Amino acid sequence: MHTFLSDSRSDLIERCKAKVLQRQAPSVTQVQLEYGIPLFLDQLIRTLQAEQGDGQAESLRISGPAGGALSASEIGVTAAQHGKELLTLGFTVNEAVHTYGDLCQAITDLAVESGTPFEVDEFRTLNRCLDNAIADAVTEFSRQRESDISDQHTSDANKRLGYLAHEARNMLGTALLAHTALRSGNLSLQGATSTILERSLHGLAGLIDGALDEIRVLHQQTEAAPVFALDEFISEVHGTAELTARSRGCTLVASPVQAGLAIAGNRALLLAAVANLLQNAFKFSPPHSQVTLLAMAAGERILIEVHDHCGGLPAGAAASMFQPFSQHGKDRSGLGLGLTIAQNAVIASGGTLSVRDVPGTGCVFTVNLPRCSLPG
Repeated sequence: MHTFLSDSRSDLIERCKAKVLQRQAPSVTQVQLEYGIPLFLDQLIRTLQAEQGDGQAESLRISGPAGGALSASEIGVTAAQHGKELLTLGFTVNEAVHTYGDLCQAITDLAVESGTPFEVDEFRTLNRCLDNAIADAVTEFSRQRESDISDQHTSDANKRLGYLAHEARNMLGTALLAHTALRSGNLSLQGATSTILERSLHGLAGLIDGALDEIRVLHQQTEAAPVFALDEFISEVHGTAELTARSRGCTLVASPVQAGLAIAGNRALLLAAVANLLQNAFKFSPPHSQVTLLAMAAGERILIEVHDHCGGLPAGAAASMFQPFSQHGKDRSGLGLGLTIAQNAVIASGGTLSVRDVPGTGCVFTVNLPRCSLPG
């Protein structure tokens, strides 16, 4: 058999490639098909040669023992690497098995076509080599896949934790500003500043409750998003953000909103989204500059815009500024999560978030949401 395999090596490899290409998309390249089968075929030939020459120890060193016992054979090492490569290329675990089955079928078909007989012991060796290669390839494929899934879960959990910490810090910061204003100005607990303090504390409690609810109902269907008035929403955003604007030495201007306009979504998430955009504007606008908050209808859409005076965006910043932990300005305080959180919150409510550069002046962030009708 080893002579037949050596003489037919190129033909067998081409037959295996053809079988793989029949099952996979045309994007699979010839280079990607070179790794596993050619090496295994060479190892099979050397195993058969060793057994024919009474080199049992060498045979086991190359291909491993029968019965599935674990061993550091050549076939085991390269098959494990092949399984890892198949996962990287996007193949399934079935393909890891079929790849070796293709070679067995190709050998059998070519032997029948050429009328080449094989000894029973040679078939036993072939089956042993295939069994060991398949076992190691599938084992490594599965181990690597589990590792990749675990890494992704860890990454997702870290992102959620980062978002939670970021939002909690924002609400706590607003509460502290309100508390400082109350103490330093001897303000009434019935006034607007006290209302902001109370709203921030309730928002912090709601954030924690929401995180717990997410854990409880992670795989359950969410209810239809509530509809609420745009003018009331903007008024709430303005009241919450005004203290932050003062602490940063900026002026916040909110233009009047047309009555009767409405949006739908998770109100708390959208409040956090616009608050993050405003906080970002205050952070990068110089003292005594103006930040503008606009909300208007544009056909069947609602646009909420935040205009700042950051001086304009660096080259290429617009393409990456919504990525987690991305920071482009000189002020590196915070985690670089605010814009990512804002984008995710807007997307969760069926909208989009974009940025437009105004060179030499600043930039404009636009929340684009579906326009809704207020319930009668």
